[in-house]
Amino acid sequence: MMNSISESFKSNPIHLNQIIPLDFKSVLTLPDSHTWTLSTDPLQPIPTDPFESVPIIDLTDPNAVLLIRHACEQWGLFQVTNHGIPIDLLKQLELQTKRLFSLPLDQKLRAVRSPEGITGYGLARISAFFPKLMWSEGFSIMGSPLEHASQLWPHHHKIFCNVMEVCQKDMKDLTERILGLMLVSLGLTREDVKWFKPKDRKKQPQALLHLNSYPICPDPSRAMGMAPHTDSSLLTLLHQSSTTGLQVLRDSVRWVPVHPIRGALVVNIGDLMHILSNGRFKSALHQVFVNQTHHRISAAYFYGPPGNVKISPSMKLIDHKHPPLYRSVTWKEYLDAKAKHFNKALDLIRNDVCIAN
Repeated sequence: MMNSISESFKSNPIHLNQIIPLDFKSVLTLPDSHTWTLSTDPLQPIPTDPFESVPIIDLTDPNAVLLIRHACEQWGLFQVTNHGIPIDLLKQLELQTKRLFSLPLDQKLRAVRSPEGITGYGLARISAFFPKLMWSEGFSIMGSPLEHASQLWPHHHKIFCNVMEVCQKDMKDLTERILGLMLVSLGLTREDVKWFKPKDRKKQPQALLHLNSYPICPDPSRAMGMAPHTDSSLLTLLHQSSTTGLQVLRDSVRWVPVHPIRGALVVNIGDLMHILSNGRFKSALHQVFVNQTHHRISAAYFYGPPGNVKISPSMKLIDHKHPPLYRSVTWKEYLDAKAKHFNKALDLIRNDVCIAN
């Protein structure tokens, strides 16, 4: 059975010219197709302010649940340490990701994503919503990457496949652990969120691993690595290389850098978790800038509910002062809305009756 992401992508195909990236190694100047008019200069240093620092949470801290709730309510994004994923595995993930994106373009195009496909090489799907292209490329994996990896490396794909499969397993386990802590922080139990039973094979969650590449850019002050967006998932787990580029919007007014920390992973609240928490947890608007000296890479693990599950505000979080802000929606229904309306999708599923009250 196809899952929600596959079904939605099939229902909302995109044009091939919005899939095939530029041959970044062949251009010496920024082409007009990739030239953005930016409201701020990404090269200008952002003043440091201790109150503006993205939270860093040690998962072994006895106060981790309270810290997670505060980070989810105030930021929608935080970093975790002592998370249990071996740093050697993250190094292998980074090494294999660099190996992939270092290939010549014609070789990467052997594994290009189809207009209605979900896995393989290509541009981010959000490219369709912007008049200019982003200075980035990606590679999506769901389960075994063997089909596309064997096209990239007919005889040398085994290590790549093994690393990606182990990473997906470990990231799934960690994501479910963090999700459990988030539910506890809201006063919820697994009985309140009946679909969240990780060991129930009949109701398996859905996930996608997406590798990102932000090549060295000849004019980063006028380029965009990844345009501002929220994630459609419940949670996104992100490993980023040592190069800064990710930024999160703070209080709707200020972009704050998410500096890489050795061994740490970024946790990003997605739109579905915002819905489940009845708006208490922020869905983090984030973007990525590029630079002129370092090739930045990252790996994002998008985690969502089982295919037939409808996500809605938890009944325990609803009362006369806090009516349900959103109607129930499956991940496919929400992905379909996001494919048509992008960052306005959340507004379109707001519960108008509750807003009127």
